[in-house]
Amino acid sequence: MPRLGLIDYGMGNLHSVQRAFERLGAAVEPVHDGAAMAGCDALVLPGVGAFDPAMERLRESDLATALQRACAAGQPLLGICLGLQLLFEASDEGQATGLGLLAGRVRALPRTPGQPIPHMGWAPLLPVEPSPLLPADEPPAWVYFVHSYAADPTDPASVTAQVDWAGTPVTAAIWQGHIAACQFHPEKSGPVGEAMLARWLAWVGRS
Repeated sequence: MPRLGLIDYGMGNLHSVQRAFERLGAAVEPVHDGAAMAGCDALVLPGVGAFDPAMERLRESDLATALQRACAAGQPLLGICLGLQLLFEASDEGQATGLGLLAGRVRALPRTPGQPIPHMGWAPLLPVEPSPLLPADEPPAWVYFVHSYAADPTDPASVTAQVDWAGTPVTAAIWQGHIAACQFHPEKSGPVGEAMLARWLAWVGRS
């Protein structure tokens, strides 16, 4: 099984993500600096909280530069929740520049009467482009969301799944090159989420 580096910058639900991968047989090591990334087969960037403080912590620890370097070298990366948003160039949530690993901007969910923000709870994914994360032959997947913002990628072909927000489809999952990302929490999405993580691990093992 692949050896995973779990990026620890003080704003992620590391324990639940680590447990989810360990149940699948993966070796998971918390990563606090760039040097620790070199021995990993793939990286996982979780995240809970706000965009600007997260980017500040990534830059203070030099993890931002190390992540950019690792992705430029083709190291597989999975972003989860805020971890997806940090991969983009900027966010409506703040002023900080994102990692810029994916082109596009993170935008606030449109406000609609009767629809509370954040979007919290279970919702079905709307498949867009098949990917190793979400193959074309998979049955409908209900997954768990907690978010107030969603990515608006420059390349629409990078979107592998969307979710309906008050009649508007917004980005739920990304696959571009060696970068995968979920706006939802696969580690909290029961057997469906576990199957997604298992497929990602299998892809890492083949890449």
